[in-house]
Amino acid sequence: MSELKREQLAILFETMTSLERRIANEWNHHNELDFSKSYILILDFLAMEGPKRPSAIAEKLKITTGGVTVLTTKLLHAGYIEKTQNETDRRASQIHITESGLEILARSRHHVETLFEHIFGMLTADEIKTLRTIFEKCI
Repeated sequence: MSELKREQLAILFETMTSLERRIANEWNHHNELDFSKSYILILDFLAMEGPKRPSAIAEKLKITTGGVTVLTTKLLHAGYIEKTQNETDRRASQIHITESGLEILARSRHHVETLFEHIFGMLTADEIKTLRTIFEKCI
């Protein structure tokens, strides 16, 4: 790797770290829902895909099933999701979103939209598409 490329990657790393920190700070500062992004991602996944096993949620969020258990416990207690036994395999449970979960998800989508507008609003649609393309290429 050339020295110039190494320097540019170091600057990019610092910039991405700053952006990540800014997003987290903005989320926490304006978060009226008392949920982290992970909770919202679970609700969104269930709303879009329907009932899922904890292992499918873990795979989607790229966390362990133990992590899913921790996250879903709070959502279960709040009434935003329900856990049911799989009809074909009684040992397996499925998690699905409730009406209350759909309502809080709608509120959270507004929160996320406001957050992204605040952080990325100065970018054009083409710039956002380019940024997404670059991030997807890195993934």
